[in-house]
Amino acid sequence: MHMKIIAGNSNIEMAEKIASHCFATLVPAEIKTFADGESSVEFLENIRGEDVFIIQSTSTPVNDNLMELMIMIDAAKRSSAKRITAVIPYFGYARQDRKSASRTPITAKLVANLITEAGADRILTMDLHAGQIQGFFDIPVDDLTSRISFAKDIKYNVDTTAGTVFVSPDAGGTVRARKFADMFGGDIAIVDKRRPRAGESEVMGLIGEVEGAHAILVDDIIDSGGTLCNAAQAIMDAGALSVRAYITHGVLTGEACHKVENSVLEELVITDSIKFNCPDDCKKTRVVSVSTMFGEAIRRVSNEESVSSLFTHKI
Repeated sequence: MHMKIIAGNSNIEMAEKIASHCFATLVPAEIKTFADGESSVEFLENIRGEDVFIIQSTSTPVNDNLMELMIMIDAAKRSSAKRITAVIPYFGYARQDRKSASRTPITAKLVANLITEAGADRILTMDLHAGQIQGFFDIPVDDLTSRISFAKDIKYNVDTTAGTVFVSPDAGGTVRARKFADMFGGDIAIVDKRRPRAGESEVMGLIGEVEGAHAILVDDIIDSGGTLCNAAQAIMDAGALSVRAYITHGVLTGEACHKVENSVLEELVITDSIKFNCPDDCKKTRVVSVSTMFGEAIRRVSNEESVSSLFTHKI
């Protein structure tokens, strides 16, 4: 059983980097959209009995990319692939992981069911918005973390000797901030916010001390950018010397890039889990690639080696 890597249309550049790490080439495929919006997939190489990895983030346009992923999984299954791993660097719908009101769906669970029923045998993803989403699947899930990649970048690009505070933009991200702080021997702080309505947030206060320190905001998703920029302003108002942000998934909808550019943030660092589409005049946003990490994880899965040991070494 040999490794075969297939790329969807969501992030071909990342897929090529992953394949390069695995000393492989992408399986030639014809993935097209008909005039009425339907997707069509055909693999132009034999994958019978092979260990197939399909790389596709379910980012914008979310529904198109999700449907394309499921069609590719079905095509691989009907092509007699031995094992199919869905590599989903960014798992869309992850924020809909529970009932937020009386008559609402749990869409993350529905998406998990759809991907499983399509024929996936395993999921490889990164920094799920909620860890319990792993339990929505009845197949193995490897949830990688960007923390090591970000920590290496912080080590070489940020002066952490002058006092560093890792800040979570909400209470739910406290554990993430604590893990970063433990790596660098820093402190943590938490932004106390509330959401009057979906897509909007108000900063109510700051829990912890940031005065006289360099603050680093850490989170898993930046969408419209409003929450992040409001949090950064509150941190600077509290006496921080500087504030920057390290966020895994750069969804960056609407005017998010320009919001960051016009904010007090020194820089925003994201991964390439989603194709980077910020305008050229947005200089504050920088991308750290996690393609090598995904490539190594794919190699280990294919060789039946430990994936968790990827994250046990020191930076």
